[in-house]
Amino acid sequence: MCAPGDSLTILSQEETHMKKVVLTFGLIGGAIMVFFVFMVGTLHDRELISPENGELVGYATMVISLAVIFFGIKSYRDNYSGGSITFWKGIQIGLLISVIGGVLYFVGVEGYNLANPEFAPKFMKKWADHEADKARARGASEDEIAAARKQIEDMDKVFANPFFMFLICLMEISPVGIIITVISAALLRKKEMLPAENSTLGYQGGI
Repeated sequence: MCAPGDSLTILSQEETHMKKVVLTFGLIGGAIMVFFVFMVGTLHDRELISPENGELVGYATMVISLAVIFFGIKSYRDNYSGGSITFWKGIQIGLLISVIGGVLYFVGVEGYNLANPEFAPKFMKKWADHEADKARARGASEDEIAAARKQIEDMDKVFANPFFMFLICLMEISPVGIIITVISAALLRKKEMLPAENSTLGYQGGI
């Protein structure tokens, strides 16, 4: 049975180790995300990606970037938790990594727009034209086509506000982060799932 002082020390060590893992893997995932933002933006700018498949490409890059969640949870389990981790501790670590990734996703979007100020207006016009063409192809009236264009124009005004853009970035990335976190936490709570050859056994407290 641990003395109160020992319990506080264990909790402090656990918190320090978790912060280290979350920051390390959150920054790695965020850096990958920023790279993809610039890459996908450039591909859009050169019309190598159409508005039709742009969303799919965007979510694919998020999945690749947030794959670090799995490795972050595994790193904590193997290096600081004696080779085992509870499902809820894995959830906690994964979601915090996702939040850092989301913040850096926003930084990447804003950074690309600053580096290429002509991109956003061109992209939104292309998107509005795409939606108008879709409406026209399904036999929409001119009023409906105009309404489709106006909807994109209204969205453009929202995107221009950094606060709302930040919320949109978090909303876009959150479902991906949650799904990867749940899957990773469920898999890695099993000790036999990719066990480390030598787990650090210094911390023996429950998680």
